[in-house]
Amino acid sequence: MNLGEPVAPFLGIERSVCGRRWRLREADLGLATAIAQRHGLPEIIGRLLAQRGVGVDEAPGFLAPRLRDRLPDPAHLRDMDRAVARLLRAVQQGEPIVVFGDYDVDGATSAALLLRFFAAVGARASVYVPDRMREGYGPNAPALLRLKADGAAVVVTVDCGATAHEPLAAAAEARLDVIVVDHHVTEPLLPTALAHLNPNRLDEDSPHGVLAAVGVAYLLVVALNRALREAGWYRERAEPDLLQWLDLVALGTVCDVVPLSGLNRALVSQGLRVMRRAANPGLKALGAVAVTNGSNGPIDAYKLGFVLGPRVNAGGRVGAADLGARLLSTDDPALAAELAQRLDGYNRERREIEAQTLKAAIAQVETTPQAPSLVFAAAEGWHP
Repeated sequence: MNLGEPVAPFLGIERSVCGRRWRLREADLGLATAIAQRHGLPEIIGRLLAQRGVGVDEAPGFLAPRLRDRLPDPAHLRDMDRAVARLLRAVQQGEPIVVFGDYDVDGATSAALLLRFFAAVGARASVYVPDRMREGYGPNAPALLRLKADGAAVVVTVDCGATAHEPLAAAAEARLDVIVVDHHVTEPLLPTALAHLNPNRLDEDSPHGVLAAVGVAYLLVVALNRALREAGWYRERAEPDLLQWLDLVALGTVCDVVPLSGLNRALVSQGLRVMRRAANPGLKALGAVAVTNGSNGPIDAYKLGFVLGPRVNAGGRVGAADLGARLLSTDDPALAAELAQRLDGYNRERREIEAQTLKAAIAQVETTPQAPSLVFAAAEGWHP
């Protein structure tokens, strides 16, 4: 293939099953040629990399990303030192820590990651995930105050909390320390909290704004693990291997549909290798359920996003909100199998609800005379 010639059908395929013509995205032909020649790659690979904005020197790291080359010092994030200092004290003094999660996959994996780390270092930790229908998204004052009354000393919110002004103000008034681990863009004024770990807070200059919440949570784990080591916490206990939990980071990153570039790409690449060892009972059970229902093949980013992810997410949509976090944090194979079956059932229910809603929406639109180009359909009783 000569990069200067008119583009032929991509890989010999002229059109998609829908009749649309496949065309290669335009690329800098000079860059594509340079990438291919410098690294001994096929010209089509050079063109694909150039289309994605990958430079000549960046190509090896894009094709074979290494985490040790990409992982930053977590201390570069604002408030990281404050968060680590408070959690270090909580671990050392045996104070109860509650991970306040979100009900999507990013939230479930973030919560499971922290729960697994806290368990490995001997901390007292539990999880709370609000009910989507009754409590809504993110921290709410009644839940936080109830956690405080039950003895919680520190609450770590994951994938939520960046704009929860009133709930966090209530927590502060009750003298409950809250650490917010989030990645959503914030408002100029942050809610009251002990620490906000968020590469997308407006006063942050971190270059890692595309991280999912689970990526931010992993940086917290790296930083806290280092602090525990320096404090002598591992003199009488084994230090955990943080790489073992990258399967959770990969799942949350892919399912939150953040760009798979830079640090994210390295986290997912390493996480897929970890996942193929099937060491996490929850992921192993979920994979077995998926295979039973016809999803075979190797573990890859597609399987994370379209096979495992929807099942984890289904609990928060139509079932119990904390099922995903419980599945991913358990070491009990029997419990994992039970939770995976429940989530698979909820996922089938979720698909049926979506199909019925879509059918009703199409029927509603088709009966609308002179409908405009952009149509919104709504009805009482549709699942939100």
